[in-house]
Amino acid sequence: MDVEENEVRQQDDELIQLVTFSIGVEEFGVDILQVQEIIRTMEITNVPRAPDFVEGVINLRGKVIPIVDLRKRFGLEGREHDKHTRIIVIEISMMIVGFVVDSVSEVLRIPANTVEPPPPVVSGLESEYIEGVGNMDDRLLVLLDLNQLLSNEEKEALNMV
Repeated sequence: MDVEENEVRQQDDELIQLVTFSIGVEEFGVDILQVQEIIRTMEITNVPRAPDFVEGVINLRGKVIPIVDLRKRFGLEGREHDKHTRIIVIEISMMIVGFVVDSVSEVLRIPANTVEPPPPVVSGLESEYIEGVGNMDDRLLVLLDLNQLLSNEEKEALNMV
């Protein structure tokens, strides 16, 4: 077996571990290494003049964390939180942020070779945060790069929240 063939085989064997969640009928995944924790919704304090998609802030064990509603960030209609709603707490650009999702599904391991680049139809300016699409037997999973989900200006605005 030559070196090139060995590299291809290693890539075939490589698994990506994801936290999967739903927003509406769509299923998304993020690298588990980006996720600090997943919590139930709690009382969110509104912040005046925050961007539209920022619900406010929460106090999580003494830390004030800005909360971003992914439905609004993706341009979808907001929805009341229910017993399935969760906040995924992650660190992006040395800042802790909570993302509200409709529900968290599971931790999933998928082969790296099942992830395809986003189709050209969705690879426009607004979707630079889509890393790829996981093509599993009976479903498609949109993989998000949460580091790219917020622009530098939006990150700065969150820092001031």
